[in-house]
Amino acid sequence: GQVLELLRGVQRGSEDRKQSLGRLRWALQNEETQQKFVRLDGSIRTLTGLFTSSLADLQLEAARCLHELSHSSVPAVAEACLPVTSYLLTYLSGHSLEFTELCLYTLGNLVVESEAVRKQLLPQGIIPVLASCIQSPHEAVLEGVGYVLSQLLQAKEAPTEIIPLVLDSVLPQHMLRLVCSGLKAGMGAAVEFAWCLHYIICRHKDNVVLLALGAVPALTSLLLNLASEIPQDAPKGLELLVCPVLRCLSNLLAQTDCQGQGQGQDGRLLIALFLILQCFLQQHPFLIQECLWLLNNLTADDPFFCSALLSLDLLPALLQLLMCSQMATVLVLTVLCNIAEKGLFQCQQLLCQPLLPQLLPLLTLPDPEAVGQCLELLHLLFLHCPEAAADFSRHGGQQALEQHQSTPELQERAQALLDMVRQPPGA
Repeated sequence: GQVLELLRGVQRGSEDRKQSLGRLRWALQNEETQQKFVRLDGSIRTLTGLFTSSLADLQLEAARCLHELSHSSVPAVAEACLPVTSYLLTYLSGHSLEFTELCLYTLGNLVVESEAVRKQLLPQGIIPVLASCIQSPHEAVLEGVGYVLSQLLQAKEAPTEIIPLVLDSVLPQHMLRLVCSGLKAGMGAAVEFAWCLHYIICRHKDNVVLLALGAVPALTSLLLNLASEIPQDAPKGLELLVCPVLRCLSNLLAQTDCQGQGQGQDGRLLIALFLILQCFLQQHPFLIQECLWLLNNLTADDPFFCSALLSLDLLPALLQLLMCSQMATVLVLTVLCNIAEKGLFQCQQLLCQPLLPQLLPLLTLPDPEAVGQCLELLHLLFLHCPEAAADFSRHGGQQALEQHQSTPELQERAQALLDMVRQPPGA
């Protein structure tokens, strides 16, 4: 009864219609009320009428009501709002900033809950509309555009139906521009668009468009700038931008042979990574694995970055991360394997550090992935520097290896290493 009363108050067209809308908006913050409201005959039609009216204050109040409805996690409520989507799009070139912002967040919320809404918005032209909004000078509008886009790009049908449309538009160049100007312009929008780029890169295998726009050098120089800002006056929330930027760069490098992509093998990128690591180690440990993923992808097939890591004397800093977390252990060992694979000289450089004593305790870890990676590293070291095997044995390495003779997935590798350790020197 109460919900019907509210609807009647709005329909009556009396003087205090704006107040009635205000009361309705307040009531629509409740999940149950939202569901009752959309089931009432003519409820959405009435709201749509006010939303499209020529009276700006009524229009804004109706937009606020629709925004409350869009928060519902019940798909039926989102689907009840289908008749409004075309107006929401039309009004994005709207009169007031607050109104444009309300329309954007309402669209973004509806997109999350309902595939029917997404299916309707694409032919209605949501991508070209967002492509025009992304050129707005207003930070609040840009953040809203980023929110809608990131919801669209996470939809299950995005790889086939949404990402190709986005890549065909001017959106990618503006997203990249806004991400890279995040430090100077707005951090909020930069963070949203960095995640948008991440969703495109990890769900779309052939990122010719982004590579052609110079995404790799652009994101590389952004990381250099971020790292140079860090010690003095890192803006608040910087870690929220660093995370998706690291992921974008990691995945782009993993997907393509970026050697010819103007990656401009720049050793400063490694220094930037270690500065970022040191800065965020304590407060935001989740960034450790993001940095190490990128480091792994940089060193995987690339002798340049392996040599740079050694010549810039970054190895001690890398080894300090060995025991940060389970994931960090595996990734640091993987990077060390990337280096050791390159041959005798690199293995000798690794062995100049107190590496072997640091590897011993890793062999007792309960994580088979870490132990397996550790065995892989020892194998490469012994292969290129046989004297390392004898050295390892002197540190008590033989007993550590013997524990794994009975671990099914590790026993073959452990046995091969034991044979190397037991070989008399010069044999």
